[in-house]
Amino acid sequence: MSALTKGLVSVAAIIAAAGAGLWAGQTGLLKLPLSPVEAMSGAHSAAIGPIIYYRDPSSRPFYSLSPRNTDGGQAYVPVLASEDVSFEPKPKTESVARAAASPNEKKIKYYRNPMGLPDTSPVPKKDSMGMDYIPVYEGEDSDDGSIKVSPGKIQRTGVETVAVGRHAITRTIQAPGVVAIDERRVAVVSPKFDGYVVKVGNVTTGTHVKEGDALATVFGQAVLDQAARLLIEQNTSDEATFAPGLKGPAGVVGATRRLQNLGVPEEFMDQVKNERRVPDTFTIRAPISGDVLERDWSDGQGFKAGDVGFRIVDHSMVWMMANVAEDDIASVKPEQRVKVTMRAYPGRVFEGRVKVVYPHLMKETRTAQVRVEMPNPDMALLPDMYGDVAIATGGNADAVAVPASAVIDSGTRQVVLLDLGNGRYEPRGVKLGKTGDGFREVLSGVSEGDKVVVNGNFLIDAESNLQAALKGFTAPSTPAATEATQ
Repeated sequence: MSALTKGLVSVAAIIAAAGAGLWAGQTGLLKLPLSPVEAMSGAHSAAIGPIIYYRDPSSRPFYSLSPRNTDGGQAYVPVLASEDVSFEPKPKTESVARAAASPNEKKIKYYRNPMGLPDTSPVPKKDSMGMDYIPVYEGEDSDDGSIKVSPGKIQRTGVETVAVGRHAITRTIQAPGVVAIDERRVAVVSPKFDGYVVKVGNVTTGTHVKEGDALATVFGQAVLDQAARLLIEQNTSDEATFAPGLKGPAGVVGATRRLQNLGVPEEFMDQVKNERRVPDTFTIRAPISGDVLERDWSDGQGFKAGDVGFRIVDHSMVWMMANVAEDDIASVKPEQRVKVTMRAYPGRVFEGRVKVVYPHLMKETRTAQVRVEMPNPDMALLPDMYGDVAIATGGNADAVAVPASAVIDSGTRQVVLLDLGNGRYEPRGVKLGKTGDGFREVLSGVSEGDKVVVNGNFLIDAESNLQAALKGFTAPSTPAATEATQ
């Protein structure tokens, strides 16, 4: 037999063996070992439970909620509840059975709504969103309206309690404000006689001057006339009978008094008396220390009595004019402390006190102006600067108060959760008084030293059916009563 013939015979034998094996497997004559996946599946118990959905028979990612066939006519395979994929741990049947058989196991009294609604059931059920009702065991509820919460839930929800104490009830009123000059610290240089300016000093608008600095040298005929009369009065023979310059021999006003009425400085009159001559001019000096707000004189300029030559303002004390809303005006009183932050100086706080609450409203903004006096030693506050004003109102006396977060306000009733210890909480109605920054005054309901929940109270409300506790409802004694309420 040639080599070609041997090869053809070998190929024919292999094909025949493969065909025989395929036929044996289809007819059930030959059982192959199970794959690892099939072996694991076979180790499980038979599928049980209702049909959840239907899957494609060829294991393709196609599913249906109702029976159907593939395009080739094959029926979809039903998937029972035990075969469905679940990410929740399955309870161990044996351990559950042992727990049920245990004589010390707590008995379930009823099931409550998981969302805290006043709805109970004697048997397990689901709410409208498919959530399971929560079992309530013996000992977890009480007839006094208190709430029992497990230590695990207390830890998970971050429940915090504080003792009721006495606190100053202060409320901070926020308002915008603008810096203004103090009207009492403005000085005007205005001669009381006619004349003209000989020379203006080295003073311009915005220049800072000190009290006594020379502003201008001026000439005034009325001043020279009275200075000459002052010399005559000094030379009279009856100086001993009356004060020189104040009253003449006939009791009339003397030259010294007239010069004082004209606003002539004392140094000019002393110069006349000492030198016994009348100078042609005299110097006008700054009456206060401050900044020159206005300069209206120039060299050689004439002026009339009453004309303004200079306007000087002292900025060491300024006003903050705050615009307080109409609803807050009743709480603002003089001498209340004020803190101001300026946009020009982030992070810096300026302090002052309320001095005047203006007795009228601005109808355009429905606000009233409040004047706050603030020291300005470093001249950081400039007129017309904007600032944010915080006025601390109230706080003159301490009162029994609880943190604002401790109060559950339903709109018609205010409740706090009183910590009774051992995981029990009692919803206690309270009567509230003034509201401050972070605290609310309690007039009745709790006493100083009681512990109230300040964090996690709304979670306790959801977990423990606070609304039902507030209404004092009890679990229905018979299924018929529950069915009647549904």
